[in-house]
Amino acid sequence: MTGARDAHQQGVVGEAYPAGIGWVVAAHGELDQDTLAPLEKALTAAADRYPLVVLDAGAITFGDSSFLNLLLRLHHLTALRIAAPGEQLRRLFAVTGADTVLSLHASVEDAVGA
Repeated sequence: MTGARDAHQQGVVGEAYPAGIGWVVAAHGELDQDTLAPLEKALTAAADRYPLVVLDAGAITFGDSSFLNLLLRLHHLTALRIAAPGEQLRRLFAVTGADTVLSLHASVEDAVGA
């Protein structure tokens, strides 16, 4: 069953590509402590190489406290911008006050150009 779980975990990270001075990482699906590792690896690697990292969150359907913790840690390592967060993520950010700390944008284009 490990192979199926690994395939599921790899599935949370989508496209990654350069944009201006930064790097965009797209994620999708449910992000929690069991599925977060591939995204953490992708975002951390991007933060090590680029002054700006944009998380395309448009296809993320769920994020828990471990996901939020990752974003807050990354926020301290690089200029992190969150693009197109859905309703569940906007609620998570608002309830925790993270919306006052994280840089939230309507689209990837807005996040890159901000």
